[in-house]
Amino acid sequence: MGQADIAERVGRMIRPDIPAVAAGFLAEQRMMVLAAADAAGRLWASELVGRPGFVRAVDDRTITVESRPAAADPLHEALAHPSRVGMIALQPQRRRRMRVNGRSTPEGAGLRIVTDQVYSNCPKYISRRDIESYAPEAGSPAVRRGVELDADQRAAIAAADTFFVATADAEGNADASHRGGNPGFLQILSPTRLRWPDYRGNSMFMTLGNLEINPRCGILIPDWSTGATLQLTGTVELVWAPATFATGSQCSLDFTVAEVVARSSGALRWGHAELSPVNP
Repeated sequence: MGQADIAERVGRMIRPDIPAVAAGFLAEQRMMVLAAADAAGRLWASELVGRPGFVRAVDDRTITVESRPAAADPLHEALAHPSRVGMIALQPQRRRRMRVNGRSTPEGAGLRIVTDQVYSNCPKYISRRDIESYAPEAGSPAVRRGVELDADQRAAIAAADTFFVATADAEGNADASHRGGNPGFLQILSPTRLRWPDYRGNSMFMTLGNLEINPRCGILIPDWSTGATLQLTGTVELVWAPATFATGSQCSLDFTVAEVVARSSGALRWGHAELSPVNP
């Protein structure tokens, strides 16, 4: 398939409205990830969880979310105001995902998102896992902040088979994407440097295209068994030197950590992973 054919196919996949099948998918979800910038322009990815229906399409261009990031989350203050956001809803049980980019405004205790781009992605690199429990916590989980990764955080990263990436284009339009692979695919180069491979997907290049023009980036690494999360913000360099490439990758991405936010637990717990059969 030539580049023009790929561009035409990708163009058909992205639409401003929410088709009925996508609305049904959203209504089933227990988890979604938002990407946005804080007041300083740093990008973050934040997880929200709830019972089915906490995210839903109320018309063909509007999504409501019944919660916002908690007070200790880096996006708590930003999403209390109109923001440009990316959203990804991931269904690990069925290896399905859906992405939305648009503009959010606060609505009660939640958000209202008007969509600009709506599209689905292929099931590649998604680890299958099932929900074990959902139990909202009575208090707020402990949160630790830092400017580099400690030994426990580096161990969690080394064991990760999934993380989420927040990027934005030159105008600040945000996007949230998923990255998956076998444990170890997110490499630790130092307490402030990470590297991951860019595996071939469905040729949309939303994340790579944003990072090519705007190196600011956020990463969310979930601990599926405890609900804990590790949020990082920093900058990314695209590395095209073949010596850095992992098997199956088309380039490497080197991430420099600027800030770390670690949450100790969460309401949604998942079971063991069945790794994707297409992982390199």
